[in-house]
Amino acid sequence: QHYFIQSNLRHVTRCMLVRRLVPLATLNHSPPSLLLSHFMTSTVEGSKDAAARRAVLEHVQDGCALGVGSGSTVVYAVKHVEELVKSRGYRVTCVPTSFQATQLILAAGLHLSDLSQTPRLDVVIDGADECDMDLTLIKGGGGCQLQEKIVAACGDRMVVIADYRKKSNHLGEQWKKGIPVEVIPMAYVPVMEKMRGLGLDPVLRMAANKAGPVVTDNGNFVVDAKFGKPLDWDSLETKLCRMPGVVETGLFVGYASVAYFGMEDGSVSVVQK
Repeated sequence: QHYFIQSNLRHVTRCMLVRRLVPLATLNHSPPSLLLSHFMTSTVEGSKDAAARRAVLEHVQDGCALGVGSGSTVVYAVKHVEELVKSRGYRVTCVPTSFQATQLILAAGLHLSDLSQTPRLDVVIDGADECDMDLTLIKGGGGCQLQEKIVAACGDRMVVIADYRKKSNHLGEQWKKGIPVEVIPMAYVPVMEKMRGLGLDPVLRMAANKAGPVVTDNGNFVVDAKFGKPLDWDSLETKLCRMPGVVETGLFVGYASVAYFGMEDGSVSVVQK
């Protein structure tokens, strides 16, 4: 493994210098394994940018009402919308799905609205934690699944943008953390018991920088329902949503119209219904 890293270090370093991805000082003082880590990170970020750019160019029109999703890939989408507004004079009304999306819209100087003023959206652009070939999604890794689904339901079409790591033949192939389910705090224990009755393995999501569980923008808990094999996702979503105390799930069945995946080689793979 060490020989492989050393033999490929020259090529990786050249790519980094050409693309200006890593400062020269970092290249001079970092071990080969760290340089490869930088290279892999830049590849992922580049793939996100490529997917977002193509989706925005193909789906955002002058005068459109746009639902803005949440997550790391959406950062690039907002950047490209901002470029369209500035370079072509587009008028775009943006409705956010989260606190993060609101801040991105404001920072870009875009027109911010909400569903009370703009209840119908021409297109919603959002990321995904995983997307299968039927365009069934798992979302909610960032805890915004409720707002994301509300906004997605208001759009004429939902466009998914993601890097190559999120593309799978079936759910669970790439994403191993389960289905995020937003739950009223007082109900999380009985809800988890009911989930076990469906053959799921629920885990209350704990916060990283505070004591206790993650709390959503809506003041609720998130239970990650792990599963061991592909399931009937439509049926499972219905059963979960019928549980008293469940607010919404991160299963998006039948929402997405098209998905753009930025690939490792810089191309964009498109999956449509």
